[in-house]
Order: sequence, then C-alpha cells, then structure tokens
Amino acid sequence: MVFLGYHASHEQVPPSRLLAAVVRAEAAGFDGAMCSDHLAPWGVRQGESGYAWSWLGAALAATSFSLGVVSAPGQRYHPVITAQAIATLEEMFPGRFWAALGSGEAVNEHVTGDPWPPKSRRNDRLGESVEVIRRLLAGEEVSHDGEVTVHRARVWSRPETPPPLLGAAVTAETAAWVAGWADGLATVAQPPDLLAGVLQAYRDAGGRGPRVLQVHVALEETPEAALDVLREQWRHAVIPRSLWDIEQPEDFDALAGDPDDDQLLKSALASDDASELADRIAELAALGFDRVYLHGVGTDQTAFLDRAERDLLPALRSAL
Repeated sequence: MVFLGYHASHEQVPPSRLLAAVVRAEAAGFDGAMCSDHLAPWGVRQGESGYAWSWLGAALAATSFSLGVVSAPGQRYHPVITAQAIATLEEMFPGRFWAALGSGEAVNEHVTGDPWPPKSRRNDRLGESVEVIRRLLAGEEVSHDGEVTVHRARVWSRPETPPPLLGAAVTAETAAWVAGWADGLATVAQPPDLLAGVLQAYRDAGGRGPRVLQVHVALEETPEAALDVLREQWRHAVIPRSLWDIEQPEDFDALAGDPDDDQLLKSALASDDASELADRIAELAALGFDRVYLHGVGTDQTAFLDRAERDLLPALRSAL
C-alpha cells in the first residue's frame, strides 16, 4: 500500500495555522506529513515563511505520525547546525523524523551575501555537507576544508539511530547523483515521462530506500474555483526557466506574469472531482513511488483537509 502523506507549505500558511493543519491531517487519515523549509515565499501573494525547524518540534509533539523536511545545508545553514537540528528532533521523537537534503534555491540562500554557485558547485557543497552531517550524527569530531569549512565540531545530543537522509532531486541527472549517498529519493510531480526518467536514473545508479513524491493539487468546489486558487497561489510554477536561480518573490511574480488557464492547469493537478483527481495521482504513484505527499495549494487548509478526509483519501486508496 502506498503511504499517503500531507505536505505543509510554510510559504503559504502562518506557522500557527499550519500546526493546526498538520494535527487535522493526522485526524483526517493521512499517514504522515512533510514540510518545506523556506526563508521567503515563491510569490508576494503567498506572503508567509515560518521557520521549519521550530515548527517541526511543535508538530512532532502535537502528532504521532512521521514528519519530514526538505532542506539545503551549505549556505544559509552550516552543515553542523543542520546536523544538530536533525539529531535533536530524532532524539526527542525516535523513528518519526526524516530529512531530504538538496542543493538549495537562491530565493532562500542569497541572504548570506555569498555568491550563488552554479549547479555543479552546489552539488559539491551538498555532497560535502552530507558527509559532515553523517559523521556528526555518528558521534565523530569533524574537521573539514572544502566547499564548506568545519573546525573540530561535535554534536553532543544524538539519537540512538540517525534518521534517514533522503536526496532531493527534480531532474534525472540529479537523481542519479544523489543515488550515491541518499537513503531514499524525494521529488515533485511533473509530466509522467519526466518522472519515470527520474526514477529510472535513480534505480540505474543504485539508488535505495523509499521513493517520495510531492504532488501539488487544487481540489475545489468548481473548476473555476480551482483555477482561481492556482492563479492566486501557484502561478510561479508556469515559469519556463529554472526556479533555483531566482532571488526575490517579486521576481517570481514578474516572470510568471499573467498566465492563461491552460498554463495554470499544467502547474498542478486541478479538479472539482475528487475521484478524477485521485485517478491522476494514482497514475503518478504507479510509476514506482512508495510515498505520495499531497499539497493543497490553496490557503484554506481546513477546507482542503475536510475534502481530503471525506472524498480524496478514500478515492485515492481505492485507486492505488
């Protein structure tokens, strides 16, 4: 059976309301949750970005299921700080936490004032950061001098067993690269042929562990309402260029412009029919994913979770 999780979007919902939402998600029947880790939102209209690591402690304390986070060590976060955060959460809530580590996005990382490196150097930095984090979680004293610098660091409060460190990847090339170090793969929904390529690249490179898919959905009472939600909250997804090099929410808004309905409908799965939406999600899961996390892209998470409990989750479990 495919694991069905809830995605908590810090860019769109204040952390207090998002905490209530994740508690409601467990009650609604979701198997677990994950969250983003942003300093800034994708667009001005989203208007939020709570600190994921503080929120995770509260969310784990308020629920009983597993939670994960997608985060980027190396620039905004020194890998020693990321290792300490991971260790603390897993020590307090053993067996319930995981992290997916990626190479980062300029919208979150530019604030340090350091130059934004090209993708090859970001991967090098991520690879070194993962090595540092794993050694610290194993109890070693670590010094390192490369894309990141570490001087005689130790993490003193550690869990008995380190949590899984997944690799975040959107392209087949990155998926093949993270397969060399990751305990699993985390990616986002895109056209099925591209998703299949990401999975195949991960498998061919020896990738192991769970394969996690985040799916953006707009489930509303009418097709027009679903389009309104996409236009208000998720229009940055129509930008044809890479999103990882854009610095400001205002820049995302300018690049997205005023997309038409067809463009918006390619940015997320949108419908007023939960059964039809469930079939489309199930088609993506059938490519080879073990876990699917649903992100309702509207800001009214109460309405989304009520509809998920009543209609979407039952239809999706029947379709899988």
